[in-house]
Amino acid sequence: MRVTTKGQVTIPQHIREKLGIVPATNIEFVEEKGRVYIVKKEDPENRGNKFRKLRSVATVRMTTDEIMALTRKEK
Repeated sequence: MRVTTKGQVTIPQHIREKLGIVPATNIEFVEEKGRVYIVKKEDPENRGNKFRKLRSVATVRMTTDEIMALTRKEK
């Protein structure tokens, strides 16, 4: 992994998924004994919003019609 000229790195997808890091998530870098750790910070603004962390994480590849068919009762 390389640091860009702007000092940015990409957090690998499996790490983002494991920690629940989605766009606009606040994180903190903590240095301890020569190592750097990423810590997900609780955002008081988003506390209590159970659905915000799920935004943009859907992985189902279905059309709208297929989803609607699943939600309707068949007679």
